[in-house]
Amino acid sequence: MLNTIIVDDEEFARSSLYFLLQENCANIHISGIAKSVNEARQLLSNNQIDLIFLDIAMPGENGFELIPHAQLNKSHVIFTTAYDQYALRAIKANALDYLLKPIDIDELKLAVEKAGKYIALNKKEHNRNESLQNLAVHLSERNEIRKISLPNGQGYSLISIDDIIHIEADSNYSIFHLANKETITVSKVLKEYEEILPDHQFVRIHKSSIVNLNYLKEYNSKNGVEVILKNGEKIAVSRRRASDFAEKVKSYTRFESDK
Repeated sequence: MLNTIIVDDEEFARSSLYFLLQENCANIHISGIAKSVNEARQLLSNNQIDLIFLDIAMPGENGFELIPHAQLNKSHVIFTTAYDQYALRAIKANALDYLLKPIDIDELKLAVEKAGKYIALNKKEHNRNESLQNLAVHLSERNEIRKISLPNGQGYSLISIDDIIHIEADSNYSIFHLANKETITVSKVLKEYEEILPDHQFVRIHKSSIVNLNYLKEYNSKNGVEVILKNGEKIAVSRRRASDFAEKVKSYTRFESDK
């Protein structure tokens, strides 16, 4: 049996993965479930954990910040992530694995089987640590993502980032405004998507707004700086972000002209 913990800030993701493991992986014993990296550290301190299913994008601390504690605990990590497959393809050669949300049952079974073999082989600590470090490096140097999966209450919506016009903050929620005029509301703060999305294309113009420069029609400073998007929406640029916004537009223009 592999003593396992699930670490994810999304309730749907935690419960669905728990169910999939219980129904499909007889060699898994779930020792605990954590909603944050800090809760996961406590579980690692109090239990001998073989395997961690670890989300990457979480409020406060992201999944990478648990890696040192996984190493000390000699635990294996399988990342669960909303990053697109192309961006993660480079890490498939590593001993560790990842699962793209929404999680596919067959991929889950293969990942658990692989982890079981690694643990049974009792690989040297140096190799285990090196593999964890390599995974972090490969992901941090990944090609920029082109798709993201967004929890929608019933599961996940896989969308192209080029279809995002802008993202609006509403307290602890983020509202995605899409090119097809649909909106998707996600229970994550805007900062998480600011960190994930390519910064040459997406710019935070206000504490409550991120815009996709692909949809920028014009901007002016008649009543403070304001952007006008191709769908006709007008969004104010905060005073403290105005200078950074102007630089991003210049960089974006150069980037597009160099293509």
